[in-house]
Amino acid sequence: MKHFNLPSLALPLDNSWDVIVVGGGPTGCTAAAAAAREGAKTLLIESTASLGGSGTSSLVPAWCPFSDKEKIIYRGLAEQVFNSSKEGVAHVRKSDLDWVPIDPERLKRVYDDLLAKYGVTVLFNTALSHVVARPAGDGKEVSTLIITNKAGLSALEAKVYIDATGDADICAWAGAEFHKGNAKGERLMPATHCFILANVNLEEYYKGPNLHSGNKNSPIYAILNSGKYPIIPDSHMCSNVVGPGCVGFNAGHVWNVDNTKTETVSSAMAQGRKLAQAYRDALAEFHPAAFGNAFLVTTGSTIGIRETRRIVGDYVLTIGDYMERRTFADEICRNSYFIDVHHAKEEAALSKNPDDVMRWEGNTHRYGKGESHGIPYRCLTPKGLRNVLVAGRSISCEQLVQGSVRVMPVCLAMGEAAGIAATQALKSHDGDVHAVDTDLLRKRLQEEGGYLPDFDPANPTGKIAVSAVASH
Repeated sequence: MKHFNLPSLALPLDNSWDVIVVGGGPTGCTAAAAAAREGAKTLLIESTASLGGSGTSSLVPAWCPFSDKEKIIYRGLAEQVFNSSKEGVAHVRKSDLDWVPIDPERLKRVYDDLLAKYGVTVLFNTALSHVVARPAGDGKEVSTLIITNKAGLSALEAKVYIDATGDADICAWAGAEFHKGNAKGERLMPATHCFILANVNLEEYYKGPNLHSGNKNSPIYAILNSGKYPIIPDSHMCSNVVGPGCVGFNAGHVWNVDNTKTETVSSAMAQGRKLAQAYRDALAEFHPAAFGNAFLVTTGSTIGIRETRRIVGDYVLTIGDYMERRTFADEICRNSYFIDVHHAKEEAALSKNPDDVMRWEGNTHRYGKGESHGIPYRCLTPKGLRNVLVAGRSISCEQLVQGSVRVMPVCLAMGEAAGIAATQALKSHDGDVHAVDTDLLRKRLQEEGGYLPDFDPANPTGKIAVSAVASH
């Protein structure tokens, strides 16, 4: 690759911040809110024009489960966001905890209000463009972020940074170690371009066949076997009523998309828009009672990305930890979502037969009632970076486990922990995130309603005793 060298630039510098959060998805929103709540002067930068990420810009139509099939386990700010999201959505009951539909416009306002409540400054339409790191002890620390927006290039500095980009951009650009995909750095999970159909006959939708591929009578199989819609790649079809006459779809896969390579995302967005129209037309033909007059009202302004980089942290969460339902002395939240790995194209059997194994969602494992595992704080601390925390789908974990910890409820919980930890690091440890007292961190999380059972070193695995947690 040829390089072009710019002359030295004198950039405007704002070094007034205690904590800077990059990425305004669920993780970044709770991280910024928690840091500001703890007294840090906090800035959040977001590359799009709204907060919320997957649930708003990407139009994911439902929350993954907030419960362990017995009780809500993603609490604190996560529960606040979840409850606020449900309010005003007429067909959602207060008691609903699992697979609750999302009104994306309402959720945008929920996040706006959350950050405004705690005094977070937000910069929309602002992209992270470069990271400057310098030697610090045995590793590095981030000194400066270069950002780009309509004001041009400018520089930002803080004492602690939270990488909520979903792609571990700060860490990667600062030189930290990371993994991506399998052991060879290949075969990322596919993306999905979500969309909303309006003017759906909801009476017929509710009484008609379940569209999910788990239903052998779903029209998706007739659609695939007809050969009329070759752009529709497989049987993946999740749908939720998101408003009057409106059904949101998380359907189909777009392969060979790497969110760290813009050219792959650009082609995937164009393909996804065509795919959404094909779904509308196919459903109108094969389920006309519900979708005969349906209208493709919108596609996501961003595509739904399941996987890119995973940092190498002070601890790597393993599939063994997941299977053992392990607890940790430094855990900052619990997680009960199933192992939900959507296969790369090379591994997927693009089945048109409902009797075949659904290998597009091939590696799965589901917990029983009341079961969960812990996520240790050390998964949020990148090795070799002194003043950066990572939360969200790019934490330190094995690829299979990433299929569970990548979803919005647990990302909300991890974000709050990162925000509190960032403030504790700057107040007591000169910004060293590795030196945070996790007992104090856990105490603050519990004070804010977090679900954190007491750690029993004699029993680090197995089902959590409900009596160890205050009733909720």
